[in-house]
Amino acid sequence: MEISELYELFRASKGVNTDTRTLQPGQIFVALKGETFDGNTYAAQALEAGASYAVVNDYVDGDDPRLIKFPDTLQALKELAACHRQQLSIPVIGLTGTNGKTTTKELIREVLATHFTVAATKGNLNNDIGVPLTVLSIGPDAEIAVVEMGANHPGDIAALTWVSQPSYGLITNVGKAHLLGFGSFEGVKKAKGQLYDWLSEHDGQAFVNVDDENLYGMAIERPLSIIPYGVEGEDAVILPTSADAPYLRMQIGEEVLETKLVGAYNAVNVMAALAVGRQFGIPLKDSMAAIAAYTPSNNRSQMTRTERNVIIEDAYNANPSSMAAALDNFALLQADCKIVMLGDMRELGEDSVQEHVRIVKKLDTCGLTHACLVGEEFKKALAETGTPDYVKWFATSDDLAAALAERPLTGATVLVKGSNSIRMGKVVPTL
Repeated sequence: MEISELYELFRASKGVNTDTRTLQPGQIFVALKGETFDGNTYAAQALEAGASYAVVNDYVDGDDPRLIKFPDTLQALKELAACHRQQLSIPVIGLTGTNGKTTTKELIREVLATHFTVAATKGNLNNDIGVPLTVLSIGPDAEIAVVEMGANHPGDIAALTWVSQPSYGLITNVGKAHLLGFGSFEGVKKAKGQLYDWLSEHDGQAFVNVDDENLYGMAIERPLSIIPYGVEGEDAVILPTSADAPYLRMQIGEEVLETKLVGAYNAVNVMAALAVGRQFGIPLKDSMAAIAAYTPSNNRSQMTRTERNVIIEDAYNANPSSMAAALDNFALLQADCKIVMLGDMRELGEDSVQEHVRIVKKLDTCGLTHACLVGEEFKKALAETGTPDYVKWFATSDDLAAALAERPLTGATVLVKGSNSIRMGKVVPTL
């Protein structure tokens, strides 16, 4: 079957789904095969559950006319999404970056939703499966779309822009993350810069943080139409915070913006959302009200005040730039007892020990009472730096949680951060 024929079936369907657990009658089931699963084995179950068709690999046996066979079902999903995108006449904002992608996407969505019907990536479904599903979920009532794109390897963003075909783009930042895949910081810049490449080649426009010399340099080396934004150049001031009032507060012109975001590093994400709102004609007061009302979730810069402690939880992910930013912000907080609980940063390759050493040395500047470090990479870093008196090391987050359960902590302001695979969220219930 040609993709154009599959698209006609899609238009008559209730959408696509790759998971039989959430499949709705009338949807097209796309069977994807990974290292540990094979969706082809669920095709019959999907049809029994009411799927209109099942897209399967061409080696699957069966002559049911509802089985649609392709050599590569993931590629078929991508081509189907690209075909759908070509039928859409609405603006599509493509968004990527090392840190802050999901928060920035959510802020942009909230701002745009004050005046438009917005389709946006759900959660962080930003990979080679999530992006096609996001594009295919854009309905006929959508007036604008925001598509988040993640990358772990060279070429990922180029592939995802081919699917989402953005008319606008925004890179939140570039930092040292996934170095095992990218090879170096320059590799990260080249990979993320593929969004700028797409925009410059297709008459698109880029929202660019001109305060960031890496992003600005990447933008101006291409024939790219730039929509500038930034904290320094827009009469914006980050106001002081404390453990009692840790949320980001900003003076923007004559107005004060009170957010529910923890961390001064979120200021640039706020300015990005305001720039997008400005570009699409949304009054500043409406944009600021939308940002003020936004509450983050999914362990991203969440502040919780328990009966015993104040917890700043940022345990979804970690890399050298996001870890340093979180510590810089924590250093600014005024509190009697400040404690950090940090887990290893993953996928840093041969730079891993060096980057963990930098974080250990940075702890001395944060005014900490105690620091708890978790994981083998921090162990290697401490072997090089020595272990300060206020630092304790734990092999796993379970070990740290057990220690906290045995000796409960009270009256502290605690930053919890680490790569998702370290599961630093396990320590939060003990606080």
